[in-house]
Amino acid sequence: MSIRLHSLTKRFGTQTAVNRISFEVNRGEIVGFLGPNGAGKSTTLKMITGYLSPDVGHIEVGSIDVADDPLSIRKKIGYLPELNPLYYDLYVREYLQFIAEAHDIKKINARIEEVIEIVGLTKEAHKRIGALSKGYKQRVGLAAALLHDPEVLILDEPTTGLDPNQIQEIREVIRQQGKNKTVLFSSHILSEVEAICQRVIIIHQGNLVANDTLENIRKGQGHPVVTVQFREDVSPEKWKSLSGLIHFTRSGTNEWQFETNNADALQKQILQLALQEGLNIVSLQIENRRLESIFRSLTSADSRTT
Repeated sequence: MSIRLHSLTKRFGTQTAVNRISFEVNRGEIVGFLGPNGAGKSTTLKMITGYLSPDVGHIEVGSIDVADDPLSIRKKIGYLPELNPLYYDLYVREYLQFIAEAHDIKKINARIEEVIEIVGLTKEAHKRIGALSKGYKQRVGLAAALLHDPEVLILDEPTTGLDPNQIQEIREVIRQQGKNKTVLFSSHILSEVEAICQRVIIIHQGNLVANDTLENIRKGQGHPVVTVQFREDVSPEKWKSLSGLIHFTRSGTNEWQFETNNADALQKQILQLALQEGLNIVSLQIENRRLESIFRSLTSADSRTT
């Protein structure tokens, strides 16, 4: 079952949260939905699930328009929102039984035990939800999203609060679910996206800025990057004298990333400039474009083009 967005727009007062974005996610795909805070990711996911209505455009899940039959759509979607709504006074199985009854699931107890095992909740399933760690609360939310065996999974920051071992476990759950489902998930952990996604969609300030496979995005943004950190704060005016420079971004405290056609030549120029200006280099390295650097170049407000 596919998800199709057609020229989707959502405004809150004078602010445009999502601006005419269109994309499609097909069955068997696990697609990473990326963007900085406030980019419009959660708003878009809420519109797909029918919790918000777009001002312009429409959404299809399978052959059904979300606006025409939002109840039917919710039966086909498993949704884990960013702020995981749970009843802390209920026990894990008690809460999942409540969700299962809402979905009119047959053989409730067997399905609850199956999902508890899938998400790794077995050792904690006897506890009240309020007594669980943040990571296990997140697993309860994921279990609730999977309980009715939906055809589409919408996951908004599914690994929030998880430790590295738990992230690996949930990553494997998502990978297995993605074999037969349509999965769209947002995450700020870009290494996680690189590990399980073949395609990413990136939005910035409500606008779609990338929608392609990781391989093609890397090719399109394929220039090598020189990353240099100085001990001092350096004015961007210094970089005007550098040749072969395509783009530069302030990426951290006294740290800069330079996109270039010739990394070796640019590295020599930076070393020469540092010597002439009396600048102290803390680190200097050349790397091919990783998703993190591509994400920064597409969404950074400090980006400049020479």
